[in-house]
Amino acid sequence: MANNFKLKTKASVGVSTVGIYTVPTATTTTVIGITLANVSGGGINVGVGITRASADNVSILRNVPIPQGSSLEFMGGNKLVLEATDTLTVKSDVAASLDVALTIMEMT
Repeated sequence: MANNFKLKTKASVGVSTVGIYTVPTATTTTVIGITLANVSGGGINVGVGITRASADNVSILRNVPIPQGSSLEFMGGNKLVLEATDTLTVKSDVAASLDVALTIMEMT
């Protein structure tokens, strides 16, 4: 089993839900950290979720405020395991206001 650390990023996320990362087939992924940075001129509210093939989609964060010029790293030592075809999604309530950095380890 090969383990590969990766960084996935997405700049200027806005009011539409965006898939940041989808787990490839025959792969299990451990999310090590998620950093959300407010790059707008005011405060924003953000959401993070998981979309699953089983249609059991869940929210990890919902309408969490991030002040202007701040960032949020909410994993706090916890890990999140994603299975093949799971997608990690993010959304902001302000257009082009959120930068996302996702640190993962893929196991194939």
